Amino acid sequence: MPRPIEIRTSPHLKRAISVDRIMRNVVFALLPICAFAVFQFGLSALLLLLTTTGVAIATEWFFSRMSERGSTVSDWSVVITGILLGLTLPPGFPLWMAAVAAFVGVALGKAFFGGLGYNVMNPALVGRAFVQAAFPVAITTWTPAFAPGRFVELIPSTLTMPFMRPEPVADWVAGLNLDAWTGATPLALQKFQHIEVPLLDNALGLVAGSSGETASLLILACGLWLAFRRMLDWRIPLSVMAGAALTALPFWLMDGNLYPTPWFVLCSGGLMLGAWFMASDMVASPVTARGAVIYGVFIGSLTVFIRLFGGLVEGIMYAILLGNAVGPLISSWTQPRIYGVVKKTRESSQP
Repeated sequence: MPRPIEIRTSPHLKRAISVDRIMRNVVFALLPICAFAVFQFGLSALLLLLTTTGVAIATEWFFSRMSERGSTVSDWSVVITGILLGLTLPPGFPLWMAAVAAFVGVALGKAFFGGLGYNVMNPALVGRAFVQAAFPVAITTWTPAFAPGRFVELIPSTLTMPFMRPEPVADWVAGLNLDAWTGATPLALQKFQHIEVPLLDNALGLVAGSSGETASLLILACGLWLAFRRMLDWRIPLSVMAGAALTALPFWLMDGNLYPTPWFVLCSGGLMLGAWFMASDMVASPVTARGAVIYGVFIGSLTVFIRLFGGLVEGIMYAILLGNAVGPLISSWTQPRIYGVVKKTRESSQP
């Protein structure tokens, strides 16, 4: 008996690949970055990642039940949200603040718009933007990488209770007997003291920063693996990197003592993580090839302008959120012309 013809609406995918399979592969790509974050910052980073991921999953399940929809936890998208959020936070970030960030990211950034496929902006960055505004001191408090005893004790601020003041980081660091610790990230050193951390230190993650943003070479390798498996649009991260490098280049050529080198821009801060794992969000990014390039260049260029001329040392988070906001417009502007359709002109529209 012949098989019945199955008629479906567009888009007609060329590959039989499901959403949960794509999301699962993204999680696999993030695991080496998570492992390095724990190796670099110890138990505090592990608890931070477990907290953001666990609260994100619980929030997704709760809103699925409240809306009487089937649970969407099994599609792995909320796991990505929790992991990415934890990787963008300082390793000593208080766990209760991390839980607030995860709840807000999933509730306000995803469930409020209708769940997976309807979110306007990246949920992980929505949660981080909220806690950056609510807890500016905690989110800009950094701890040294590879601190001795990081696998047997927590950073003091990790278990700080709500409305309680943690032990000053300077006092905790003083007890570690470190040879040198400035308390600043590479971006802060370059912006305020015009000191550029060696490229190799940035690439290998031998610097302070957010839990999963320091090892740019590892992030690049994980992102390329996803691109090789065709689990993301490679145009977006490459366009972000190109936009950032090309925007930084003339400023560096104009005054190399004041402005950073393009390779420092690419390897420092959260640009690499944002380019490969956040800007490439399939829901919040343009769907056309030309739109993806414009979107990526916009994010990369805006990141550099915020870093160089804004009050913040980092700009990738706000650049991606603004890119998400204009993504639908970019998609509409770059839609290919339908075959056989003639563009209407003013003369042809007149009777």
